[in-house]
Formats: sequence, C-alpha cells, structure tokens
Amino acid sequence: MQDKDAANTMPGGGDRSVVNGATYINTHVFVDSPPMQQEAPETPNRILVVEDDTSLATLEAHFLAAHNFTVVIANSGEIAVTTLESFMPDLVVLDLELPGSLSGWDVLQTLRKNAAVPVLLTTSMPLDMRKYLRSHGETRSTLDHLAKPFAMQALLKCIKRMLTITPQ
Repeated sequence: MQDKDAANTMPGGGDRSVVNGATYINTHVFVDSPPMQQEAPETPNRILVVEDDTSLATLEAHFLAAHNFTVVIANSGEIAVTTLESFMPDLVVLDLELPGSLSGWDVLQTLRKNAAVPVLLTTSMPLDMRKYLRSHGETRSTLDHLAKPFAMQALLKCIKRMLTITPQ
C-alpha cells in the first residue's frame, strides 16, 4: 500500500496542499532540474496562477517552483477571488478565458479594487494590450500580456521583469 502522503509529494520532494480549492506548491526544492544561476531572494516571490487548464497550471507551477517561486494555483475565477482574501501574491498569472461566473477580467477588476499587484494576462484571444494599458492607467510593470501558447522560458522572463520593476 502506498504512503497516503505520496499523492501530495512532487518530484524532488516538494509538497502540494489544497486549501479552499487552491493548490499550494512548496518551492524549497527543485523539480526535474535546478534553475540557472540567479539572484535568489531569501524569501521566494509568491505567485498566484489562475488557470482552468489543470495540465498547464501544473506545468507552470512546477516550472516556477523549480526557479524558487512559491506558487498557488486557482482553477477558477471564484477560487482565485477566495484565495486573494487570505493570500496576497507578489504577482498573478491570470488566464482571461476562465469558465464560470467570474472571468479573468472579473478577477482582474476585483484584484485592482484591493491591490496594485502586477498581473500577467495569458490568453489565446488577440488583445490590443497597449490600448488597454493606456485606457486603464496601467504600465507594463503592473500589467502585461503573454499570448498562448507560450514557452515556459518566456513566462519566466516576463515574471522576472515584472517583479524587478517597482510600480510607481
């Protein structure tokens, strides 16, 4: 019989837990392969991944965990909003095409009412981000877009850029 905790253990020994529908990924271990040399902060940056595609969300979480980020996954807009009540991330990776009563745009509006957290929008829909940024007073340090499909290295590059630019 398998260890009952084995289902909550990631490759490399990291832990996963689910609280109020959000999946928390422990990042204090490497998953698959160690990241390239980087300026690792003493406290890992906290990222909320809001993505209804479970495979993509898990891939993003494990990739970011391997690069010393603490990652929480919310698979719906409703879970994201509930999670944000008790967990304030340093950055949100937000799918705009969420099913259910709260879309990605709804989550973004809720987030903007309460915090100035940088948000990286992901979607397969064509967007005119420059127009949106100008009309909503956003900058690329507080809101950016990554078109799906994207490479994990492109995701990492956008996140690192957004986290190193302090919003004014």
